[in-house]
Amino acid sequence: MNNNENLTRVRSEKRLPKPSSLITSLPLEAKLVKAISEARRTLTRIIRGQDSRLAVLVGPCSLHEEAAALEYAERLKTAADRYADELFVVMRTYVSKPRTAEGWKGLIYDPHLDNSHNIEQGLFLSRKILLEINHHLPAACEFLDPFSPCYLQDLISWCAIGARTAASQIHRELASGLPMPVGFKNSVDGNIQIAIQASKVASAPHHYLGLNAQGETAAIQTSGNEACHIILRGSLQSPNYSETHIQTAVHELTAAGLEPRLMIDCSHDNCGRQHEQQAQVVESLSRYLEQGLKGLQPFPLCGVMLESHLVGGKQKLGHPQTLTYGQSITDACLSWQETEPLLEKLAQANRKRIGSE
Repeated sequence: MNNNENLTRVRSEKRLPKPSSLITSLPLEAKLVKAISEARRTLTRIIRGQDSRLAVLVGPCSLHEEAAALEYAERLKTAADRYADELFVVMRTYVSKPRTAEGWKGLIYDPHLDNSHNIEQGLFLSRKILLEINHHLPAACEFLDPFSPCYLQDLISWCAIGARTAASQIHRELASGLPMPVGFKNSVDGNIQIAIQASKVASAPHHYLGLNAQGETAAIQTSGNEACHIILRGSLQSPNYSETHIQTAVHELTAAGLEPRLMIDCSHDNCGRQHEQQAQVVESLSRYLEQGLKGLQPFPLCGVMLESHLVGGKQKLGHPQTLTYGQSITDACLSWQETEPLLEKLAQANRKRIGSE
């Protein structure tokens, strides 16, 4: 073999700023630190059944334009205040996206939407937008890798580990040390045991290799995350938000020694990838809230997820100047006009449930 033969497939490397440097350049104000800490505590109480409000994680499938994200946050803040007695509203602020096939991987990885992959600028812009959104209401995201949380986790009140990564030991260990509640989604084939096992593993202490705020490899020790839970998001075969599916999930959570509490993702396979059908899911969940679920006490649903943006549907990725303002470039979303009545419906239904307790 030729000793000079190039055996690497890595084409280039670019050193990124330390997490501590980015955090210093875009710091959290003391009032936001307090607000995010309180939001995390509130969500933990809701997840554990100590607060009767329903957590509602709602917003764009992914963020790709700053102005539209902030306009959406302003509108959502008005609704969140209106229904604050019944709902605790958190905005979806996803800045990285899992891809089953090729596609745009999110603001962190390609902030200019042109395959330039300026990750340093993507991290900066993501942190900047998240800071601004937190002036309106709490932020939720999905963590796809073990590195980006070092740059952004102080801004996040709730996070998801997705259907493609819930089985990953790395993500389970990461979740065990994150400072916010973490929801694990069932796998794309509908296996809820993967999410249940993930919640159980992440609730325990761990030691693992990771990065610290200085960007150095470190041996990380965690105490375990007591606010982990599962999210039913449907499967390739069928939705899984029916009473039967919920009863099965509660039974299996109880058998695993976990709190029988869960969230329902109204999008993805629960709506058959038809974004308008999220309304039908909300209709069923509202009925459960009003009428209860047969044989299930205490009530097991702690939250719902909705994909929503200013403009409904989705569009193909193109040059930023040619894109429709406020419309998704990843999964199709409900329009804001379609979203408002669903928030009202959930609030009214949960008001009846709270009043009957």
